Amino acid sequence: MNIFNRVQKIPGGLMVVPLFLGAILNTFAPGLIQIGGFTEALGSKGFPTLCAAYLFCVGTRMSLKAAPVMLKRGFAILFAKVGIATLIALAVAKFFDGDLWGLTTLAILAAMNDTNGGMFIALTSSMGDQNDSGSYVVQSIETGPFLTMLVLSGAGLAAIPYLAMVSVIVPIFLGALLGNLDSNIRKFCEKGEILVPFFAFALGNNINLKSVIDAGWSGIILGIATCVITGLVCMLADRLTGGTGLAGAAASTTAGNAAATPKAIAMADPAYAAIAPMATLQVAASVIVTAILTPILTTLVYKRNLRKKAVLAEAANVTTLPVYDASDPAPEGRSESL
Repeated sequence: MNIFNRVQKIPGGLMVVPLFLGAILNTFAPGLIQIGGFTEALGSKGFPTLCAAYLFCVGTRMSLKAAPVMLKRGFAILFAKVGIATLIALAVAKFFDGDLWGLTTLAILAAMNDTNGGMFIALTSSMGDQNDSGSYVVQSIETGPFLTMLVLSGAGLAAIPYLAMVSVIVPIFLGALLGNLDSNIRKFCEKGEILVPFFAFALGNNINLKSVIDAGWSGIILGIATCVITGLVCMLADRLTGGTGLAGAAASTTAGNAAATPKAIAMADPAYAAIAPMATLQVAASVIVTAILTPILTTLVYKRNLRKKAVLAEAANVTTLPVYDASDPAPEGRSESL
């Protein structure tokens, strides 16, 4: 039936499809899997454990042996993306009381500061160079709710206990430590993506689809804003650090796992519990929209770079033409460069 391949053809499919399946189940048959034991653990109660295991696997990919060029450009794109996401989110919190066109500070921050690593690597590997794709080693720090927690807590917008933030980053740190100590552990955890559908389904079990219509347009707007705004800022950061802008364009996505961030924030600060379901749907919509727009933006940058290279190559290959002196009827070997 090729179910897996069909799901993968959907933008962010491994995250989005199980999420909506879980939401459908929770909306129309909420008690179906609430039978205890392992079955119930696949639902909302299993979300924290499954998410923690995924973050551990992500951590193993962080190599300390990355080339300096990769690190420089990776940090530049990371700071640019998280920085602009933070500025916009805080502006909405200050000037619009935390809600702009139905988009909350939580949804904006969760969608804008987390890059879709799989798509980034796919785009930069096919259209960029090793330094482009390698810069994701640093950007993978964005994965998970830690940075969102840090910003909200630091700005006084959330009362998140210190240990709650530490508990989020510990699995990533342990994964990074063990992955760098033993390459076999890193290889073993490369299949960590298998956990995504499971924690996505568990996440969906916290959502009621009766509110999905309200999230529709606002989620699309969030996706467009994420691609355009973070894309332009990341492209600038990429170019300022010696890149072509292609890696910056490829970073203009919303990661599928970002849809889990609102729930994680709500678990740490119950004040966000009321808006977390709507924010989750909006972020999920942004995942799909950016998965469509970002490849278009990256391709445009790629074609622009090719045209630029062609112009430079043509200028470099301009041949020299002979310049004849009237006093020399046969000026062989004399020429002037154009």
